[in-house]
Amino acid sequence: MAKTNLTEYGLSVASAERRQKRIGLLIYIGLAACAFAAYEPVRNNGFVEYYDDNTYVTKNSHVNSVMTFDSVVWAFTELHAGNWHPLTWLSHMLDCEVYGLNPLGHHITSLLIHIANCMLLFFVLRKATGAVWQSAFVAAVFALHPLQVDSVAWVAERKTVLSGLLWLVTIAAYLRYVEQSTAGRYLLVVLAYALCIMAKPVAVTLPLALLLLDYWPLGRVKNTGLSKSNPKETGQQKLSAGRLVIEKIPLLVLSAILCVITFVAQQRGGAVIALEEIPLNYRIANSFISYIKYIEKMVWPNGLAALYPFHIEDISPAIVVSCVAIFLLVSALCIYTGRRKKYLAVGWLWYVGTLVPVIGLVQVGGQSMANRYMYIPMIGLLIIIVWGISDLAAAWRHRGKFLVLSAAVVLVALVVITRVQVSRWRDGITLFGYTLKVTKNNSVIELCYGCALAQAGQTDEGLLHVSEAVRISPNFSEARTKLGILYLRQGKLNEAVECFNELLRRRKDSAETDYNLAFVLTMQQKYDEAIKYYIEAMRKDPAYAEYCNRMGASFLATGKWQEAIACFKGILGSGRSRADVYASLGIAYSQEGRYGPAIDSWTKAIQLEPDSSVALNNLAWVLATADDPNVRDVTRALALAQRSCELTFYNGAEALDTLAAAYAAAGKFPDAVATAEKALNAAKTAGREDLAREIQNRLEFYRAARPYRGK
Repeated sequence: MAKTNLTEYGLSVASAERRQKRIGLLIYIGLAACAFAAYEPVRNNGFVEYYDDNTYVTKNSHVNSVMTFDSVVWAFTELHAGNWHPLTWLSHMLDCEVYGLNPLGHHITSLLIHIANCMLLFFVLRKATGAVWQSAFVAAVFALHPLQVDSVAWVAERKTVLSGLLWLVTIAAYLRYVEQSTAGRYLLVVLAYALCIMAKPVAVTLPLALLLLDYWPLGRVKNTGLSKSNPKETGQQKLSAGRLVIEKIPLLVLSAILCVITFVAQQRGGAVIALEEIPLNYRIANSFISYIKYIEKMVWPNGLAALYPFHIEDISPAIVVSCVAIFLLVSALCIYTGRRKKYLAVGWLWYVGTLVPVIGLVQVGGQSMANRYMYIPMIGLLIIIVWGISDLAAAWRHRGKFLVLSAAVVLVALVVITRVQVSRWRDGITLFGYTLKVTKNNSVIELCYGCALAQAGQTDEGLLHVSEAVRISPNFSEARTKLGILYLRQGKLNEAVECFNELLRRRKDSAETDYNLAFVLTMQQKYDEAIKYYIEAMRKDPAYAEYCNRMGASFLATGKWQEAIACFKGILGSGRSRADVYASLGIAYSQEGRYGPAIDSWTKAIQLEPDSSVALNNLAWVLATADDPNVRDVTRALALAQRSCELTFYNGAEALDTLAAAYAAAGKFPDAVATAEKALNAAKTAGREDLAREIQNRLEFYRAARPYRGK
């Protein structure tokens, strides 16, 4: 009889285990299906230019070109975009290898990683707590909450979902290590964490999160009055708090190293805001305000913006005192009550602790807070809410029906709101336009919106928004620079000069502004003044020597041939083999009457760029009109001139003029006359009266059937 009972008990246990596995499988499938349903609109989304997608993917040649050993080395060695996150770069590179610049593929990758994170979160919570349905609901809300949309639907935020994946993998490895504390399993934890910090610097708080898990639900801390009712807290090896901290030292060392690297990277990238701009007391005040606002956004996700601007004037004493009081009260309540309900202390400290790197004490960028920063911290608040409701409802008569119905309503609502929020990330114009509606005095988004409108051909409207960005933040140099460029694009040269001069008054160390001002002055034909600013740009930043081709053009325009030659040769001598520089150098040599070096330079330009119209046209002219028979080559001149005309579809006045001269040099005067007449009409149509008069003079020679030499 006893044997029969044991057999029946064994079958019952096996049946229960199979049932639990089926339930787990259905939960995994449900999480994936719900996440796909919520994020399905992402298939219509493109890249968001002017808001980091260009920096991370579309305009980053290291990422969007063919993946090579050098590009992999770049990913691990360069502090680009204010961060060191090589795995994130490799992720983007692999996407470009597979999908190219098709945004759908990049979005699908981010979504698949997010879905994997939802499943992993369910796995680790269930394994650590033994609570299936609480773990499932936390994972479902994590999957569907609209606060997560920025991290999933924004290609440049791949680092958030990727670091989230490796964060949860590290926890899974840690749970395995806790079951059997061997050196091999601990090394796996260290390896997973090392990969995690190579995806996003915010992972520095993970060792502290593991300490919280030691307290609850793992129950590894000695003398804490652990609740015997939690099956996961019985039978575990208990260690002192000191031993548990020592156990995390290798992870803490990796965190410290990453903190140093990240701080250096963000300072080099100009992302760290100086204390003079935002004083420490305002940063501390904003931190307390943000802790409360994040909770508000999680509970009532309305008016979610791509960027919440930081305005000191919005930080009033009343708001600060209220938020500090709420923060301290909740902290005291959770920690005090957490002696019995340990999930309260762990959930709250998880939320507070994982937000510390991005709460604004070290201010990076101009935002007061950001939705994407809640990707991991949200888990702590969800643990408090879900386990808290489960405890409160324990004695309710219709507990099961109420919880199921409530959960269904919440999840459906989240799916609907998230789908709407995903659609707002369709493109820059949609996203920035919406963000301006739900925020005020948002200079960064005003700039981004203006740039997006200008790129779409709405330059006048774009100019208005960029001007508004400058009005809101007069020291916003990027906005003022773009304003000057838009003025230049519209032909408002005086306004552009005024804009760049104002920039120089505010930022005297800006080589970019010197260069931009010099370029506008060149357009105004103020060549001598432009040269001064070109030289100043190169003095401030030697990298601008690459652009001194424009300075050489200014020397050419002022008849300073030697200076122009020295300028062009300087570029070429620094290892930059460029067709446009060789073409300009040839012009400088020809103006000095040095046709041999000029021909060599133009020939080199054509070798580098066969369709270099400047080199083709100038070389053809010299070969057709030179008095020196050793220089003159009519056959080659005709071929080059015809190619130049083909490139301009036989509509370019200068190319037609050169072809006419080549026909005349070959004695084909009827062809020369017909071609010169076309050149004359093209010059008049273009409003180039000086060139038209020159062509008219040459046309008269051709009509008289007299050989012509020189212009």
